[in-house]
Order: sequence, then structure tokens, then C-alpha cells
Amino acid sequence: MDTTATGLTFRDATDADVDTLVALVESAYRGDASRAGWTSEADILDGQRTDPEGVLEVIKSPDSRLLTVRRQDAVVACCQLEHRGGHAYFGMFAVSPTQQGAGLGKLVLAEAERQARENWAVTEMHMTVISVREDLIAWYERRGYRRTGRMTPFPYGDERFGIPRRAGLRFELLVKELG
Repeated sequence: MDTTATGLTFRDATDADVDTLVALVESAYRGDASRAGWTSEADILDGQRTDPEGVLEVIKSPDSRLLTVRRQDAVVACCQLEHRGGHAYFGMFAVSPTQQGAGLGKLVLAEAERQARENWAVTEMHMTVISVREDLIAWYERRGYRRTGRMTPFPYGDERFGIPRRAGLRFELLVKELG
């Protein structure tokens, strides 16, 4: 990606980025700070979204990359890419709440798709989204992802993923052909 035009720098996360990335992911999804953006899950989940161990696990995994996105000296976004045979998995996507709504997420997603295609020669990108997040699913659909109807249960009782504020949460698999 031409970072000079966007002022963004993409690089793989290192151990030194763990605390910054945990704070970024938490700020985008949990608590009152997340309400500054539109990706907040504060109405459906309490507790944490991730922790240092979870972030470090992604960084250390041989089949995963955790991309950091910097604007000047600040980390403003991140995403996980994981090579899973014929497809890549996209996860741990976070954009700083104060940076949301200006097109940064679209740029990060496009760069993640490009890197998955070029580095792993995959033909699909997969992700899971909490099925009640209609606004977020619609955002992904506008970027070419399709709902599959394939659901997996939310890990109730495992507080590493949050504390549900309602029953019936599930993850839906979204897929995009990368062509």
C-alpha cells in the first residue's frame, strides 16, 4: 500500500506492542470510551475483549500476523491475519474510536486482503461477527463479504471473551472471495 498518500504505516506487531494493542482493542469495543466510535459492543458485552496473553499468542503464532497501523507515532488500528490453508482468517480488527467514520477501516481491510492474497495466495477471507451486530455486518457486506448463515455459539462462561449482557449471542461466519 502507498503509505505516503495515506500517512499510514503497516507493520507486524512485536512483543513490545502488546500493551498498546490491548488498550486499542479494548477502547474500540468495551466500556464508555468505545462509545466514541460506532463499533462498540458495550451494550451487549461487559468485561474484556482481549488480554495480553491473547495478543501475544497471535503475535507468536507461526500462521498468524498481527498488523499494526500507525499514523505518525500513534497506533490507530490493528488486525489479525491467520493463514488457514485455502483461506485467511481476519480478526482482532480495531480502529481507535476517535479515528472511526473517516475511511480508515476500509483502508486497513483492503490492505489485509491484499496481503493475504499476495503472501499466502489464498482465494477467500473468512471472519466471524456477533450475529446481532447488524450495523457491522452491513459494513462488511458493503465491502463484498457475504453472510453464510453458519453460526457458532458465543463462549458463555469464558470471560476472556467478555461477559454477555444477554442470552443467545452467536458468531456468524462471513466470507469474501479475494479473486
